[in-house]
Amino acid sequence: MANNIADVMNTSVHTVTPDTVLREAAEIMRDEDVGDVVVLESGELRGILTDRDIVVRCVAEGGDPETVRAGDVCSRDLVTVPRQSSVRDAVHAMRTATVRRLPVVEGTDVVGVVSMGDLAQAFDEGSALADVSEAEPNR
Repeated sequence: MANNIADVMNTSVHTVTPDTVLREAAEIMRDEDVGDVVVLESGELRGILTDRDIVVRCVAEGGDPETVRAGDVCSRDLVTVPRQSSVRDAVHAMRTATVRRLPVVEGTDVVGVVSMGDLAQAFDEGSALADVSEAEPNR
């Protein structure tokens, strides 16, 4: 089992600005096969936008992904973990904040994102969540 969050985080961080329309953010998620993008403004972390945010906070409310912007629906009350954190610290942070993804930071820079699926693989590679997280997406 990995002990360090740096060993399990996804280092391929995809970013948008608060002004990015949701359609563009969704295209990035689709093309990069990720469930989130980090929202940065002038290099500063402003939020995280998930595929679920797009559906629940825009589409289900009758919003138009062509005009609604990432900054309007992203999660802004962020919990982050430092790159030096243990996997257990990240799990504790997710449980406490009831979030599914955590930006991993080094100073003020986002250097990765860790998801519940990443942590499931770190704790038990044979778990159902780990298997689902590793599987190719349904198309």
